[in-house]
Amino acid sequence: MPHLFLRGLINSATACALLLLTACAEVPASTLAAATTTASPEPATTAASQPISPTPLLSFAEWRMLLRSDAIAAGIDAELFDRTFATISLDPKVIAADSSQPEFTRPIWDYIDGAVSVSRIAQGRLLKAQHRPTLKAIRSAYAVDHEVLIAIWGMESNYGSNIGSHNVIRSLTTLAYDGRRQVFWRSQLLAALQILQAGDGPAQGLIGSWAGAMGQTQFMPTTFNQHAVDFDGDGHRDLWNSTPDALASAAHYLQASGWENGQPWGFEVSLPAGFDYAQADPDIRRSLSEWRALGVNPLRAVKAKEQSLATLFLPAGHRGPAFLLLNNFRSILKYNNSTAYALAIGLLSDALDGNPGVQADWPRHERQLNRSERIALQTGLDARGFDPGPADGIIGANTRRAIRAFQQSLGLPPDGYPTPALLLQLQ
Repeated sequence: MPHLFLRGLINSATACALLLLTACAEVPASTLAAATTTASPEPATTAASQPISPTPLLSFAEWRMLLRSDAIAAGIDAELFDRTFATISLDPKVIAADSSQPEFTRPIWDYIDGAVSVSRIAQGRLLKAQHRPTLKAIRSAYAVDHEVLIAIWGMESNYGSNIGSHNVIRSLTTLAYDGRRQVFWRSQLLAALQILQAGDGPAQGLIGSWAGAMGQTQFMPTTFNQHAVDFDGDGHRDLWNSTPDALASAAHYLQASGWENGQPWGFEVSLPAGFDYAQADPDIRRSLSEWRALGVNPLRAVKAKEQSLATLFLPAGHRGPAFLLLNNFRSILKYNNSTAYALAIGLLSDALDGNPGVQADWPRHERQLNRSERIALQTGLDARGFDPGPADGIIGANTRRAIRAFQQSLGLPPDGYPTPALLLQLQ
């Protein structure tokens, strides 16, 4: 789900999502998005990094009465609240999904293989042609390119075929009462009640993922209230059954996130011999002309402003492909704060536009560290004074900086990429 949606929280479904995806499976990105904690400088927060949920101090009935008071104070009609909660009970499967701590991480190349599959590209091209008039109208209204919207649609719900089957009110109630980050979930629950009160959504109720992401573009309730639009003019913002509403809402969100129409998200590049891999740091931004002066060149012709600022990204370390990432990549990250997800969206949108896929080889022979090994790596870095941050198994920006510093101390290419060999060096 987009972090429109969970905004760095769980990237949708921890249960299937958190890295246990099958390379060729056509699953929605709400299930895929968190799939490479080791591949993302700023990975979406996974269950592994969250505190254990506290034991509720109130009974569910007592808690629901307090929620009712808060909802009425927030403008929710009492009759609507009572009718909605008349049959709501807690869902143990939601708590299990929220609490899961996956041990293994799938490599980013497996994630890309599954997310940017031949069948997804082919279906996306057909739908792009089928919805061209709507896409043109959306571009006119929000200045967002066709391909990125189709890519988000494909990734989030496999073009509307997989929007989830959970009762959103029940899921959010469960998480707000007995989950982690209860304040966040409570705000989402109140927002979902506001959606019902506004008369939006399908007649059968709000249906979505276990984490409350809804519709063909998997909006969280607060994002729905801020960015969903009625583009087909039927008087309702329906992201479940109206493709125009769903695509236009995604465009509205990307527009608010700074999308630059007609500009690329980024592109694959070649690096010169002897390149300083320490330059692949998300904090280092240079203009495209400055990167060219360093010998960093695109592998295909791209239409991008030379003054555009870009960062260098090595998703699989110095042995894999390299990319320059521009402003539109950062806009996608605001939709879902996972660099693996954003890269997949970029590559899928390129494929929908007829551009080739990744040219360089992925280091498919490289084994990925499991969660225990990532924690051991962070613990070892901390013991040597490299300050990777908390030993939580999440390879984020701080851990990558620490890895880079450790690699430099050994005279290794400082790409910030964790490997079994590097862990052995620490041990």
